[in-house]
Amino acid sequence: MTPRTEPPEAWTPAHQLARRLVEPVERFLRIQTASGVVLAVAATAALVWANSPWGESYEAFFDARLTVELGLLRTSETLRFWIDEGLMVLFFFVVGLEVRREIHEGELSTPRRASLPVAAAIGGMIAPASVYIAFNYGSPAIAGWGVPMATDIAFALAVLTLLGRRAPPALRVLLLALAIVDDIGATLAIALFYSSGVALEGVLLAAAGILAVVVMQRMGVRSAVAYVPAGALLWLGMHHAGVHPTLAGVVLGLMTPVRTWLGEDDAVRITREALRDYRSGAKNDNEDAVGRSLERIAWVPREAVSPLARLERGLHGWVAFGVMPLFALANGGIPLFEWRSEVDWAVALGTGLGLVVGKPLGIVGASWVTARLGLTALPRGVSWAGLTVVGLLGGVGFTMAMFITNLAHPSSTAAMTKVAIFVGSTCAAGLALIVGRALLPPEPEAGAASSAAEAERSTAV
Repeated sequence: MTPRTEPPEAWTPAHQLARRLVEPVERFLRIQTASGVVLAVAATAALVWANSPWGESYEAFFDARLTVELGLLRTSETLRFWIDEGLMVLFFFVVGLEVRREIHEGELSTPRRASLPVAAAIGGMIAPASVYIAFNYGSPAIAGWGVPMATDIAFALAVLTLLGRRAPPALRVLLLALAIVDDIGATLAIALFYSSGVALEGVLLAAAGILAVVVMQRMGVRSAVAYVPAGALLWLGMHHAGVHPTLAGVVLGLMTPVRTWLGEDDAVRITREALRDYRSGAKNDNEDAVGRSLERIAWVPREAVSPLARLERGLHGWVAFGVMPLFALANGGIPLFEWRSEVDWAVALGTGLGLVVGKPLGIVGASWVTARLGLTALPRGVSWAGLTVVGLLGGVGFTMAMFITNLAHPSSTAAMTKVAIFVGSTCAAGLALIVGRALLPPEPEAGAASSAAEAERSTAV
């Protein structure tokens, strides 16, 4: 007799539904936690390389030009360009998939669930930008106000993991939801404030790419590879329009379908029929029947999950352990000893204090004010001490902060800004660990653990 795979008191359909909804979040958290370690190694390697006796080879390597030719199209750009504006499209695509999933079935799916993460994230964007502006008002460097806005979810989750059982599951889910809203805000900032003037021909190309995606979806095209040319057209259109081309990834992610083709009953029925035909074909030495049966069996698991879940599962590891570390290696090589001007110091202070002070003040302050007004409420399993830890972790910025730095500042100012991002993020992570160990209990009490488990289940149902 096959043992049950769920608790004896559980209703099997409900348990399976809950697991399907919770599994993507759990997988996301596991990958991002490990990715934070890999990111740290890549960033450290870049720092050591750039400040070693072989530092000149660092810039020479990433400034080497790489030419891509597709028929009549020929583009020659640096290796850093292809990483920052080419490979990073995959990063933004995964961000778009995560946002789409959260809106469909996660922490952003209902106003009640989304109210606190949205309020906290908005406060966590306004406050650090205000701190930065206070230091750089009237300076050309004020364009960097968007740098301290973003949270790096990989690093933040890696730090939260160091708190062990002091951090209940509900706290990790809240941090994830807040970081996703943060990414939405940073993406909008890039689109609205860090893109050059819009060129009409580029807009038309981008519109053609979006139209091609819509037409293929209406025709029922399910192969992800078939959408690559349309995605490339969208990227080219945004590049020529003056909008940062990586935003093409967000657009495609938000357009990805979230519904499965096959329901659970259909998947079981088709699999049984295919297995029956396979046995019959094998018994009669009918190779065609066997081949068709195997194709149907292979088709079922692909279409029993949504395109969004399939793409997120397939790409997340590549982005977390490939694209993001490459980005860190290409952009983390900061010459630590090049202090150039007073303007640089103002940028560094605005960036660093924006992360260390502005982020937690904005996140906790906005949450407290909206809770007092009755607009939001803490999730079950999350205390104000836990929210304070989340606020401090919000100041751990890297990937998106470095990305906006490259758009907002010239190279001389960018070097100091990246130093400030490293220092500010390290201080924020250290403070989060100190506060977490001081204020959070070593293990949640029985009631708190029950509430945390109930909160985690509620995110899935």
